[in-house]
Amino acid sequence: MSRPRAPKGHPKSQKPLYTIGVLADTHVPDRVGELHPLILPSLRRARVTHIFHAGDICSSAVLTQLGEVAPVTAVRGNRDWFVPGLPLVVETEIGGVQIALMHGHGGFARYLVDKARYLISGYNLRRYLKLLTHTAPNASVIIFGHTHYPESIWLREKLLLNPGSASFGVEKMHVPTIAYLYIFQDGSVKPKLQYLRGYKIVKRRWIRQIGTYIS
Repeated sequence: MSRPRAPKGHPKSQKPLYTIGVLADTHVPDRVGELHPLILPSLRRARVTHIFHAGDICSSAVLTQLGEVAPVTAVRGNRDWFVPGLPLVVETEIGGVQIALMHGHGGFARYLVDKARYLISGYNLRRYLKLLTHTAPNASVIIFGHTHYPESIWLREKLLLNPGSASFGVEKMHVPTIAYLYIFQDGSVKPKLQYLRGYKIVKRRWIRQIGTYIS
C-alpha cells in the first residue's frame, strides 16, 4: 500500500477531485442547542462533495441539516443514544483511496476504561492508535473523533485525521474545529484543519463575540 499523502510541492493550481467535509462531536442538543453558525456556510463555500461525521452527533436533525449541503456518512459515538441505525465503523473508497470512519471509543466497556485513564493522566493519543489501526488495517485514511483534540498525523503509511470537536475546543483556546480532506487525481490526499472562531457558548447558545474577526 503506497502512502496517499499529497507530495511536497503539490501544485496549488491542481484542484482536488473530491473535497470532503469532516466533523465530529457536535453534541447537539445534549451540550449545545444547535450547530456552530459557521459550519454550514463553511461547507457550502468549500463546495464539499461529501460530509463525514465521526460520531457524538446526538440528534438526527444534525444529519438532516448537513445533508442539505452534501451526502452524509456518519457513525455512532458513545453519546448517540437517540440516533438510530448508525454503524460503529464505515469503510469506503473515494477516488481510489480507502477510508475508514469511526468514533474511536471502541464500545461502551472500553470507553469507561479510557474515561478513567483520561481523568487520571489526561489526553494521550497513543491510547487510541492501536484500536484505530487494528479496526481498519486496510484503510489509507482513518477518520475518528471522540477526543475533541484535532489531529492530522501519518503513521505507517496511514493518515489519521481527527477534526476535533465542532462545538468544543480543548486546552486554553477552546476553539471548535472541523476539517477538510482533499483527494487528488493521482490518489494522494491532503488534510486541512479549520478553526471556527468568533462565537462562544453561553447557556447552551452560540453568542457572537464582538470585535472578533470571523474567517
